[in-house]
Amino acid sequence: MKFIVQKFGGTSLVDEEMRLKVVAKVLEAKEEGYSPVVVVSAIGRLGEPYATDTLLSYARAGSRDLTPRESDLLMSCGEIISGVIMAATIQKSGCPAIFLTGAQAGIITDNEYNNARILKVDPQQIIKHALEGKIVVVAGFQGVTSEGEVTTLGRGGSDTTAAALGVALEAERVDIYTDVEGIMTADPQIVSDARPLNIVTYNEICQLAHEGAKVIHPRAVEIVMQKNIPLRIRCTFSNAPGTLVTSYGEVYKGAVDITRDRTITGITYITDITQIKVIIKDGMDVTEYHRKIFDILAQAGISVDFINVHPETVLFTVKNSVAAKAVQLLENIGVKPEILPDCAKVAVVGAGMTGVPGVMAKIVEALSKERVQVLQSSDSYTTIWVLVKRNEMEKSIQALHRQFRPGE
Repeated sequence: MKFIVQKFGGTSLVDEEMRLKVVAKVLEAKEEGYSPVVVVSAIGRLGEPYATDTLLSYARAGSRDLTPRESDLLMSCGEIISGVIMAATIQKSGCPAIFLTGAQAGIITDNEYNNARILKVDPQQIIKHALEGKIVVVAGFQGVTSEGEVTTLGRGGSDTTAAALGVALEAERVDIYTDVEGIMTADPQIVSDARPLNIVTYNEICQLAHEGAKVIHPRAVEIVMQKNIPLRIRCTFSNAPGTLVTSYGEVYKGAVDITRDRTITGITYITDITQIKVIIKDGMDVTEYHRKIFDILAQAGISVDFINVHPETVLFTVKNSVAAKAVQLLENIGVKPEILPDCAKVAVVGAGMTGVPGVMAKIVEALSKERVQVLQSSDSYTTIWVLVKRNEMEKSIQALHRQFRPGE
């Protein structure tokens, strides 16, 4: 059988009109000779009656606390509701369909409530129903432990469900349907001429997702990448082709010189971060203080990013929300950190930059023209990051988009 996995987010399921558009996409895939497996998120967003955040707000009203186990049971209800309704809508169109929970679909996870990881998928029930001619609808975002306890997969978990099913079924493709027409070269709310990308590599989309792009969860991309399952990001409400995510070889197939192809794929950002600078004073044991700084933050569960370590200076960033706690911890070990709150991390991503000289020079040139101060920088083979003040972030992104013109 030729399986295709189609995942639909909550905004695609909010009412009957929207759900009929989903059915049209599903039946179109069936007419093309595929056996569709449909993964659904909870209906709508906070404030709408069956959204996950709404269900949690009901339970927590009056300052009631939920254990992680009970919150997972509650959070799994949203996808069950939307899955049952979606299966019924498909049946109403005249096509047989059946709904399966994550457990019934064979999704086995570890025991980490609220942020479980999929250990294995046994797709036998899905295959059985598909062989009977049914369209299988599966609840996203959830699974079950080997002991039978319901778990959820964390934010973006429905993307992860779709990716894991795609690999287990050896699907022809995984389609992630959203309310946008694919991956954009930059946030269109910041860059007016941002363009949708036709094709990107797995590594590029992982970097974009990790650095703030919200269209796809990076864990889902990492799963399909293991088996080279193509992933496509499309809009439920249009016939646009969307963005195809595939291997580096497929993206650059036939290219004679990739340095003349797309150097930069996209530009994204993360906000609400604080830069912390620690100066190691004369007389201090440099090596010992380097160890103490990161040990004490790790023990407190504070994640650090954008790390630059020099003999006399240590620079890194933390979320704004934990900055005060981090400063207090560092003062407790005898250092006086300097802090710069409300910064933004801007990432320039592109597999084509590997081995290409002058990319950083162009970044500095573009930002210098706008008189933007680069507070820190770092790079990998597919990404260059710069730290800027939050109030200079938007003009930084716009300047970099003009400089590199990704998507052309």
